[in-house]
Amino acid sequence: MNERFTPILSWIVALLVPFFLILTGLRLLLTPVFPEIEYRMPAFPADEYGFTMQDRLHWSKIAVQYLVNNADITYLSALRFSDGTPVYNERELRHMIDVKRVVKGALNLWYTASGLLILLGLWAWRGKWWPAYRRGLRRGGWITLGIMGAILLFALVSFWNFFVFFHKIFFQGDTWLFLFSDTLIRLFPLRFWQDVFLLEGVLVLGGALGLALGLKPKSN
Repeated sequence: MNERFTPILSWIVALLVPFFLILTGLRLLLTPVFPEIEYRMPAFPADEYGFTMQDRLHWSKIAVQYLVNNADITYLSALRFSDGTPVYNERELRHMIDVKRVVKGALNLWYTASGLLILLGLWAWRGKWWPAYRRGLRRGGWITLGIMGAILLFALVSFWNFFVFFHKIFFQGDTWLFLFSDTLIRLFPLRFWQDVFLLEGVLVLGGALGLALGLKPKSN
């Protein structure tokens, strides 16, 4: 490997790391395991409109499955409660279409970043520029720490403002605003999202610290 190109490749690795770490955390949260834990957290608010924990577990798992599978919105629009009323109203269904679009885009980006890091790692090993690859991973860990530090500071100062800002970036209009009696709010109240962002921060910061502090620089 020409030594003039290794710094460029190392920086490419570094810039891929934040995408990989942040989206890995997202993918870990998009599993049925997280609601199983979250609904059992101390002081998690009960549903004032009658959902039991088992109800929440049942419907939330279906919602998560919709976000990561290839089904269209009929996967949710066909759902009915025992009295025959739809589980989701039209506004909620439109929002879930938007959420799935964002999630699919994020997962595609995660697959791309993961694949590139693997391919670059194999190239680095065979091309004798492994130390530069390690420096890129380490540098990417520090970059991720800076990004997550800024995000968590914003969220800690005012989670609601952060929550609104997040939705304005990824969603158009106000389709993400619901009544307290709507199914999405009953399944995923604000406390749920506070814990999501907290756990995402812990997962990403843990990975970033592991890279930043665990990969000691080595000479070529």
